[in-house]
Amino acid sequence: MTIEVDVQYAADFPDLPDEKQFRYWVETALKDLKDNAELTIRIVDEAEGTELNEQWRKSKGPTNVLSFSNEGVSEIAPDLLGDIVICAPVVAREAKEQNKNSQSHWAHMVIHGVLHLTGFDHIDPEDADRMESLEINILEKLNYKNPYLSTQPLTT
Repeated sequence: MTIEVDVQYAADFPDLPDEKQFRYWVETALKDLKDNAELTIRIVDEAEGTELNEQWRKSKGPTNVLSFSNEGVSEIAPDLLGDIVICAPVVAREAKEQNKNSQSHWAHMVIHGVLHLTGFDHIDPEDADRMESLEINILEKLNYKNPYLSTQPLTT
């Protein structure tokens, strides 16, 4: 298994996971899905998160995670999955509001983004259930609780 993860810190925010942690979460998410993969994780502030969300999703304000798949280049670079953009202040705010452990919420955002890059989505309810189940299973492998049920602090 060869997984390459480029982490770009475009935002200076307290308590961000380090590159090793991001890589571990990506590898765990891809374990049963891909043998080889390359992707970028970009950590952004609210201004960049808002700009990207409004431009690409036509939604107002920032969102927690955006995924940009390799559509159009998969034949040229089959291992290139795409890019994940995570808005640090949104993730921190959500973790606090939902009374979740910060690291577990970061892990969830990374796993969610990775699954989008591998073709999963949550547009219709059946697909959403399938994707959520996979997220829960991957998070359990990392010793994190189900993020969809718990509002109690999660383990690290």
